[in-house]
Amino acid sequence: MIGIGVFTTLGFQVASLHSPFSVLMLWVLGGLGAFCGALCYGELGSMMPRSGGEYTYLSHIYHPAIGFLSGWVSMVAGFAAPIALAAIAFGEYAGAILPGIDKTVIAVSIIVLLSLVHLTDVRFGCHFQNLFTVGKILLIVSFIVLGFSVANPQNITLTPSPRDLESMFSPAFAISLVYVFYAYSGWNSSSYIAGEIIRPERNLPISLFLGAAFVSLCYCLINYIFLYTVPMSELAGQIGVGYLSAKSIFGQRGGALMTVLICLALISSLSSLIMVGPRVTQTMSEDMKRLRFLAQRNAGGAPVFAIILQAVVAIFLTLTATFNAVLTYVGFTLALFASLTVAGVFVLRRRRPHLKRPFKTWGYPVTPAIFLLLYGWMICYLVIERPLPSVFGLLTVASGLLLYKLLAATEPRRSLENLVDKSI
Repeated sequence: MIGIGVFTTLGFQVASLHSPFSVLMLWVLGGLGAFCGALCYGELGSMMPRSGGEYTYLSHIYHPAIGFLSGWVSMVAGFAAPIALAAIAFGEYAGAILPGIDKTVIAVSIIVLLSLVHLTDVRFGCHFQNLFTVGKILLIVSFIVLGFSVANPQNITLTPSPRDLESMFSPAFAISLVYVFYAYSGWNSSSYIAGEIIRPERNLPISLFLGAAFVSLCYCLINYIFLYTVPMSELAGQIGVGYLSAKSIFGQRGGALMTVLICLALISSLSSLIMVGPRVTQTMSEDMKRLRFLAQRNAGGAPVFAIILQAVVAIFLTLTATFNAVLTYVGFTLALFASLTVAGVFVLRRRRPHLKRPFKTWGYPVTPAIFLLLYGWMICYLVIERPLPSVFGLLTVASGLLLYKLLAATEPRRSLENLVDKSI
């Protein structure tokens, strides 16, 4: 779940909040939200051990139409848009060391290249992904360990001032949560491939909450290093915060080398999104006959049409939108369905108390309530302060509803009881 947000979003937070303490508290709250969400998804995933994430859960908690909408949103805003974001970020970082090449050309090229990689063979794509994931973790650990050796550190205090506490209840703080929640958005990734996990009723919850806890710790530490090594005035509004920090820690040449490693980390994130995204589309197509063509696989086992469709949408967004606009749109849209999913824990506890729950959410009902309060707070201020991305998010939902009506599911709804593993 370690994605691109940790290397790309800090500059936008610093531009709105001018306090290191407030910025770090954003990452702490983001980690809290991710951990609470992981525990809730763990309960739902242990009950419904099928790939598809929110699509599977919402289809059976509420209605197949709600599940379809979440699958549609996941395809567009959950994967295609983040692929565009990762590609734009890759173009920014690569452009810093290859100034002669257009950044947009770099971004589009990396989407095409990695989509071709995952079109070749599923096993090759998995090995490719595992290699780059290990490298990304080592990169973050290197930043954290070596960052404290910087020659001219910034003065960062972890003791809040009255002004810091006031800023934490401001609209700017609530809106800045969208950047942090986006960075943490991979906390639910395991739920999309639950059907491929051995003993998912046991291992899926473990994967979700251990992953959320580990990444929360890494994110808080590396953002502390970014603030510790680079003046906030230089970070404000910048996408390539990792490049600025690397230059400060390692010098110009060392910074260029670390930027290459960050580019490899961004490739890992892109590869992960391109690999996992078609799983949701494939699960949807299994339930709707008119979408069955999206589930077709080539000789190597790759879902060809699902990967191509995802790449086309991602390239369109890369060519037509800015990084900040796409990120805000993604954050708002995904938050809606993540909140609906977590609220489903309350719904099922009340409506279906008899169902087997191999894993129960720790701290219920406080845990899902914390998640809903954090996400609801952010959503409200996004609608008020940044209505345009919110409107585009709602239009995406509306277009999905229209598509659902046009397709008209041709298979009967599966009952939740039939989905639950009776052997548990």
